[in-house]
Amino acid sequence: MDRRSVRVKLTAKGRDIKDTLSQLFVKHVDILETRADLSSQHVDTITKGLKSLERFWTDQIRYIY
Repeated sequence: MDRRSVRVKLTAKGRDIKDTLSQLFVKHVDILETRADLSSQHVDTITKGLKSLERFWTDQIRYIY
């Protein structure tokens, strides 16, 4: 049918790595919330600020070259 699309599957090893990373992510979120006192709202605010900063520098570089 549409030859521009491709279906991919993870191997068993790839699924194991995905599961490990998912568990690590949950652990890191817990650590950030408890030890660093960063709620998900704080992380969202930081993320928005970093995206704005990235956009600024991308625009600056675009005008230089």
